[in-house]
Amino acid sequence: MQTHALVAIVTLVALLCYVWMTLRVGGARRRTRIDAPAMTGHPDLERAIRVQANTLEWLVIFLPSLWLFAIYWNDLFAAAVGVVWIIGRIIYALGYSADAKKRFAGFGIQALATFVLLLGALGRAIWVAVTVGL
Repeated sequence: MQTHALVAIVTLVALLCYVWMTLRVGGARRRTRIDAPAMTGHPDLERAIRVQANTLEWLVIFLPSLWLFAIYWNDLFAAAVGVVWIIGRIIYALGYSADAKKRFAGFGIQALATFVLLLGALGRAIWVAVTVGL
């Protein structure tokens, strides 16, 4: 029986990464002196908000895919791909914060990791449903 402890750790680190991105929005607000609820007005703030929002958008796809991959395949491999996702999101955040044109490498890394988990989990779930039965 798998404990899924590694996937739990990766999940929590991914959420901590998201907290870090959220705190960077607050830092951008202080630096640019743009108070909430304003969402525009300085490119640094706008990029920080997009990094945070885009990460939240991808977490909705990433986290269920991570867990379902771990359940249907393997905890260790799911956790390893999850770490790749986190690294991709960090590269994305740092690149995008510097210049919007520098976001693509990190985005590609995390998107690939997500689709490995998503399609791997889906494929295995279909295989189990077909071979074992519903």
